[in-house]
Amino acid sequence: MNIGEAAEASGVSAKMIRYYEEIGLIPKAERTASNYRTYGPAAVHSLRFVRRARELGFSLEETATLLKLWADKSRTSAAVKQVAAQHVAELERKIAGLQDMRATLIHLMHCCEGNERPDCPILNDLAGSAPACHSHDT
Repeated sequence: MNIGEAAEASGVSAKMIRYYEEIGLIPKAERTASNYRTYGPAAVHSLRFVRRARELGFSLEETATLLKLWADKSRTSAAVKQVAAQHVAELERKIAGLQDMRATLIHLMHCCEGNERPDCPILNDLAGSAPACHSHDT
């Protein structure tokens, strides 16, 4: 199948397929005599694997590691689990950071009168000015 058909079958855009080939995440496609890329079922299966890994937030490096583990029939499931565990730990760090940002913004919104006056605790905080407010009512 051509790149458009592979894109449709895998759910990965043609642009991303070319990019994944360029960076070596997936092998370069076979070429026809007229230099068009062609993809078989195995390539589409790999692209689906990559798409799912990326949907789960794995980095390109982690995805490459997982692809290698997937292809290595002598690998242990512990090796795969370690990659997933490291990714979960990173997700938990990001979630904690997002929760902190959310709490700060909610606090600043509660401090903001939202009226016609120009005073704005949200902007004051962003500018590093005096504390926005001392209210603990969040």
